[in-house]
Amino acid sequence: MSANLLALRPEPGLTATLEKARALGLAITGHALSVIRPVSWNCPDPALFDALLIGSANVFAHGGPQLARLADKPVFAVGEATASAARTAGFVVEMVGSGGLQGVLDAIPGPRHLLRIAGEEHVPLTPASGVTFDTVIAYRNCPLPLDPSAQLLGSGEALVLLHSAATARHFAAECDRLALDRGRIALAALGPRIADAAGRGWAAVHIAPRPDEPAFLALVFDLCQKWRSMPVPPAGKP
Repeated sequence: MSANLLALRPEPGLTATLEKARALGLAITGHALSVIRPVSWNCPDPALFDALLIGSANVFAHGGPQLARLADKPVFAVGEATASAARTAGFVVEMVGSGGLQGVLDAIPGPRHLLRIAGEEHVPLTPASGVTFDTVIAYRNCPLPLDPSAQLLGSGEALVLLHSAATARHFAAECDRLALDRGRIALAALGPRIADAAGRGWAAVHIAPRPDEPAFLALVFDLCQKWRSMPVPPAGKP
């Protein structure tokens, strides 16, 4: 028994996920259910900030010319992909997290005043004592229709990979619009907040043990191995 694997995220993250999943031997299809668009923003006075708090590589892909004013600020990055994008853009990375942006923020020693550059939809954070931050919005996630993947999702059992709460909400709404049976679609979510955003009624919901891509794809790989070992039901039986 097997399931159709479908990754839903905007580029360039989609291609990166597909490459990593296929390197693990997974047969997977991708669909960009949204596209990242830059948002015009004004950079606050750089002298006010000690460092940058960055939760996505999208900041460096879509942050625009305002980033140049902050080029001498060290970066606290949510993970290695974001850190790599920062280095490519000419920034020095001071810390790389592995368990979400809150974990990075918790590990930053004070006193520090940070500038968080984020997307329009972003995870709320609570700074530790002695650490403060301001937030500016540099990009937004614009939804696209699910129609190109409707046939795959309706053709049999499916496992959908969800990397963000915005994508999860939009995916659920698109499934309802296209009258797709939630009960035949399982979800793999990068974190609990993403799973919650997708709502209820799915065949199953699996959550990565850590909010990073290696742990997420390891979960998907394990699920596929379990499904492959399950016998195929006789024709006409669930």
